[in-house]
Amino acid sequence: MKYAGVFFIFIAAILLLYWLIHASWTGKTKALPQLNHEPEKPVIVIIVDSLMDVPLQNAMKTGQTPAMEFLIENGSYEPNVVSGFPTMSVSLDSTLLTGKYPDEHKVPALVWFNQKENQFVSYGSARSEIMKVGVTKILENSLYHLNNTHLSKGVKTIHEDMNEAGLQTASINALMYRANTEKEFNFPWFFNPLSKDQQIKAPDFFSFGILSKYKKGNKHTHAWKGFGINDTFAAEELSYLIEQNKLPSFSLVYFSNNDKKVHKKGIQETQGIIDADKELQKVLNTYPSWSEAIKSNIWVVMGDSGQTAVLNEKETALIDLRSILNNYQIYEISKPIQKDDQIVLGLNERMSFIYLLDSQIQRNYVIDQLKTDNRIANISWQDGERIRVISPDSSSGLSFKRGGPLKDCYDQTWTVEGNLAVLDLTIQADGILGYHDYPDGLERLYTSFHSHEGEFLIVNAKPGYEFIGEGSPTHIGGGSHGSLHKQDTLFPMIIAGTDSKPKYNRIVDLKEWFMSLANPNK
Repeated sequence: MKYAGVFFIFIAAILLLYWLIHASWTGKTKALPQLNHEPEKPVIVIIVDSLMDVPLQNAMKTGQTPAMEFLIENGSYEPNVVSGFPTMSVSLDSTLLTGKYPDEHKVPALVWFNQKENQFVSYGSARSEIMKVGVTKILENSLYHLNNTHLSKGVKTIHEDMNEAGLQTASINALMYRANTEKEFNFPWFFNPLSKDQQIKAPDFFSFGILSKYKKGNKHTHAWKGFGINDTFAAEELSYLIEQNKLPSFSLVYFSNNDKKVHKKGIQETQGIIDADKELQKVLNTYPSWSEAIKSNIWVVMGDSGQTAVLNEKETALIDLRSILNNYQIYEISKPIQKDDQIVLGLNERMSFIYLLDSQIQRNYVIDQLKTDNRIANISWQDGERIRVISPDSSSGLSFKRGGPLKDCYDQTWTVEGNLAVLDLTIQADGILGYHDYPDGLERLYTSFHSHEGEFLIVNAKPGYEFIGEGSPTHIGGGSHGSLHKQDTLFPMIIAGTDSKPKYNRIVDLKEWFMSLANPNK
């Protein structure tokens, strides 16, 4: 996840006074709700943020990941599951929970521009950005608007669907949590970023760091531990549900620590995986044996996206869109939208939206400026029912639309014209459209353009590079994601306790599969 920094800034800026009065605040606990029935075989999904196949395989070779190895040996392993797009937390979480791409769930990215409200939206991607946009605004966006107003009411989350089927669910440290039960966050007495009419609805069992927890002895909520947004807190909350015989039909648990380590140290980093496995071992140890844990539950341990290595040289690695588009008035994120603002940048690490606010701007001229930087992999825009894509590396482009004579491996049909190499596509003799560098690239790009209103371009960086702007994070020599590329996209999944598999190995197909596992009689 990319939001642990939100809580760092939140506490540092708002709770300093509380610390001066009370040396240690670890949050209040709440009573566990009652189970309406005991599930036959609960489904436990643990997301290890930015878990990738190669570092997982490397970690297993050292013998330091016995829990994951045990689940694989007694289950199955899928090394290449396709994520959503952009490959940033909240949009991916929305796809996972709703089983829909952003054209339907309507959460475009971690950072985007809401044309309806004429507002720049961020859920917290970097400390500098958080301070510029405002701590209270970021918290309101991430804790209320994300689930309650931005996530479309036209789709249902897995929590909502299971509730309506009479099943209970749990969410532990997941930023996307919308369900049917009214809940409250445990804010300090002197500060609450949410108004009285901003009521949240979450699963029956809902843990969210220092703001919502069950286990009295769970004190992993200090500032230096991400205020509960950490693997140890999440593992203890899950273990507590198991120990108290309160495990519901479906539980979604987020282990966030690995993502931070990969961002900082690079895509070969294995310590985050090793540490996550230690917490998984603790959870499995709540049972008389690990075999009993598999017999009692269905376990899914998975990533959510990949990461790509960023070059070590700052001047080379970072693509400054403000510099490329310096002929235009670019919106400053610390201010409201101004009348003379012409462009808004929605920077999501290795992907960016470029919003054209000024109707006098000639889109082709903006595209020509972007094409001068060969660190950009591709530039795309919507043209009626078609999506057009070009690359600085090619003189010819590609266009595509839904429906047509070509079919891909996901049974989706397309009309494609132009230079297939722009998105690394191939057409086999039997008319099957093949994806290579950009898995499920047509559907993921198409749905991103239909995720929200406005005229905008989408740019993806080549491996090794990331976009920067005002307040955006940088990961020199580390890992980054956001783009359509397979390195940002693919993640592994471990399955134990069932022989069932999803229809396709895509994050968008997992909700339907989870529903069938948790409610096999329907």
